[in-house]
Amino acid sequence: MNYSTCLTNNMSNFELKPEPLTLENVQEALQHKISISESAKQKIQQNRAFLEQSIAEPGRVIYGVNTGFGSLCNTVIPNNQLEKLQENLVISHACGVGAEINSELVKIMLLLKIQNMTYGFSGVRLKLVEKLIELYNNDVLPVIYESGSLGASGDLAPLAHLSLPLLGLGEVNYLGKKYASLEILNQLGIEPISLQAKEGLALLNGTQFMSAHAVFILLKTKNLLSWANKLAAVSFESFDGHPSAFFHRAHEVRKQSHQLKVANEILSFLEGSEIITQPKQHVQDPYSFRCVPQVHGASWQWIDFITQIVENEISSVTDNPIVFEEENRLISAGNFHGQPLALALDSLAIALAEFGSISERRVYKLISGQRGLPAFLTPNPGINSGFMIAQYSAASLVSKNKQLCTPASVDTIDSSNGQEDHVSMGANAATKCLQVLQNLEDIFSIELVTAFQALDFRKNLKSSEKVESLRVKVRESIPFLHEDVYMAPLFQKAKHILNNN
Repeated sequence: MNYSTCLTNNMSNFELKPEPLTLENVQEALQHKISISESAKQKIQQNRAFLEQSIAEPGRVIYGVNTGFGSLCNTVIPNNQLEKLQENLVISHACGVGAEINSELVKIMLLLKIQNMTYGFSGVRLKLVEKLIELYNNDVLPVIYESGSLGASGDLAPLAHLSLPLLGLGEVNYLGKKYASLEILNQLGIEPISLQAKEGLALLNGTQFMSAHAVFILLKTKNLLSWANKLAAVSFESFDGHPSAFFHRAHEVRKQSHQLKVANEILSFLEGSEIITQPKQHVQDPYSFRCVPQVHGASWQWIDFITQIVENEISSVTDNPIVFEEENRLISAGNFHGQPLALALDSLAIALAEFGSISERRVYKLISGQRGLPAFLTPNPGINSGFMIAQYSAASLVSKNKQLCTPASVDTIDSSNGQEDHVSMGANAATKCLQVLQNLEDIFSIELVTAFQALDFRKNLKSSEKVESLRVKVRESIPFLHEDVYMAPLFQKAKHILNNN
């Protein structure tokens, strides 16, 4: 899902408006150059004019505009130092550490920061928004680090790194290589900008690091989890599962619509199978097969709910202070606080981890030598270990996900001399959730290879057309294993299938 590549190859335009944004909107925008609507431009300019009038009023004190920041909020700054105040803010807050986040995440951060300003409540000049658009449209992606945000007062450190190139500072990734920002700006003819009153604060306050992670994870989740029920169905076939657990009436009386949807989808995927209709020697299956609708359905329900929260967030104004021109007010509130996203991302990590947990249990059952399958799914166990350690790898990832699912949102720590005395830790929730998703992808790759290895031991009967078609696709790159081989490359091929089919 490399959106920056799509952008390079597509010169058409996507217009951002001061209207609600959906995940689908973001996905489309990431494949285009962007602009903002005339209504957004007008609102931004009116809002800025009101802010400048307010600053000019004798004796008027506005947080972050002509005062210091955080616990320095009562320190008044002379008007002739307001531009230096904003520049210093960006420079001093660029304290990110750790690994660089990937370019797709940076692209989304830029997009969401621009969208935040289209609503016309941030008090910035139109020129600043246009400079952000220049970075976006030229694929100039600031270098941003994984750690440094507490998820309150906004994602300060990550957004400071996002903003540095506007000043000709910091580093950027451009066409796959890292450069000093000023070098690329000069190459592209983009003039650095001098920040004016409020603009540094508008850039740094906001939840765009957290929300970009949430958007990225949900978009990846949508693709990856299109496989969840398919993999469960193939494993179910391979284990010679009993279809009674998917009978629609059992799920209708539960009154959980997502559960019913999963059951129906699995039965549809297995329709016409000779394996599922053959007489069974058992009356029920282990929970990892029998309770797939209940487990998958519950996670899907949470993901749908979390999607609503994230779409609300990316359609919001999350900087501070908020400039309400029509009410003649500048309000210093706390919309930068990441608690909605912190709770959502913690919950999303749990929902994703459960897909991996039940997947690994199915792998464990498939290699256990039950129901006519050989131990460890190898024709000659003993001299061959078969899929023994594949299950170890899946178990390791499941255990790691359990550790990563310890909620970040219940933690807080004092900062800024106690002025910022409750923080969301939403940025930590975001980076943990991304790791859970990446681990889930690896777990699914292991189940894919394992399930089709097991299914090939039942070639005396055909599965459904959908399963057989998928088997052909898998066998184009992943062979049946007659004896032990170097398996790691097979799981990489499986990940390629998961991401490209």
